[in-house]
Amino acid sequence: MASVSIENFLNLLPEMKKAPDGTMWLHYDSDADTLYVNFRRPSIAVDSDLTDDDVIIRYDEHGEIVGYTILHLQQRAN
Repeated sequence: MASVSIENFLNLLPEMKKAPDGTMWLHYDSDADTLYVNFRRPSIAVDSDLTDDDVIIRYDEHGEIVGYTILHLQQRAN
């Protein structure tokens, strides 16, 4: 496994505290080059919006955000 700097992950902490219930699950799909950010499990969405910068905002039946789908992650990381 590649070496990972803990400092990069510590930078996420302020944003995690802002997440609903302080909970966040991340999953990166390298084949799709997509990062899935979920605020609850299961993360069932009934509606979504695609932003101009290729982020899909997913909503539950009450209109609350259940997660984000961030497309083209490698382009963003460079």
